[in-house]
Amino acid sequence: MTLYKVKTLNVMSVAKIGAILGLVFGLIEGIIMAAVVAMMGAVAGPMFPMAGLGAGLILVFAIILGLIGGFIGGAIWAFVYNFAAGVVGPIEADLEV
Repeated sequence: MTLYKVKTLNVMSVAKIGAILGLVFGLIEGIIMAAVVAMMGAVAGPMFPMAGLGAGLILVFAIILGLIGGFIGGAIWAFVYNFAAGVVGPIEADLEV
């Protein structure tokens, strides 16, 4: 039974993981929002012929914002963790092989 401590986190590596997670969540959210907008466009189609075209743009923006937001969020969390670990002490984990 060995006790391991996570003393610091590499900010760039956590930011990259955050970007990948943000990309996945942005894709899921974008698909849902694009489907809703496409349905609204289908209903509003007779009055506004180009109403459904925003669905693709919403999907792209959700993916890009998820990617950027995840990267920045991951970097901020790693920075805050490194600061907090210096003040209060690192996370300790008892790992089993």
